[in-house]
Amino acid sequence: MQQSGNGVTTTAREEAEEYRQGEDRPLGGYVAVMAVFGALIAGAAGLAALTGRRLPPSIRPWDVLLLTMGTHKLSRTLSKDAVTSPLRAPFTRYSGTGGPAEVMEEARHSSGLRHALGELVTCPFCLDMWIATGFAIGFVFAPRFTRLVATTFTALAGADFLQLAYAKAQQSAE
Repeated sequence: MQQSGNGVTTTAREEAEEYRQGEDRPLGGYVAVMAVFGALIAGAAGLAALTGRRLPPSIRPWDVLLLTMGTHKLSRTLSKDAVTSPLRAPFTRYSGTGGPAEVMEEARHSSGLRHALGELVTCPFCLDMWIATGFAIGFVFAPRFTRLVATTFTALAGADFLQLAYAKAQQSAE
């Protein structure tokens, strides 16, 4: 049995090295992040079953738009906003300013898990999956509260676009 386990481990390491091609890719960290994501989904599904929660009978187009905009803004807030940088600091290093009220950060490479988490928390596209899933789970357990949170972040996204349009109009007027 030990021999078989060693063979699987050796094969996995060889495959990972072949995949990396000399680059620093934290595949083990990615596996851990995916495992946590899967466990959260399984846990939510189990809790829903235990408590008799049902899926919504339908998701209206307005809800899809609301959740889309809310997901966009919340992921940008968590991954790029200067004020939320303390949440990312254990996994990232500051590398400069970004867009309006945003910072640029790089993932720390001290361990595979820290690197993978650093990539996750600095990438709004990567966080979208987690946030959209959180909103979907929220629709099962607390739809009114979920709509309130999504509406708040949708309003913030709209306000951001208006701020940028206003600044552009000011520049054009000068």
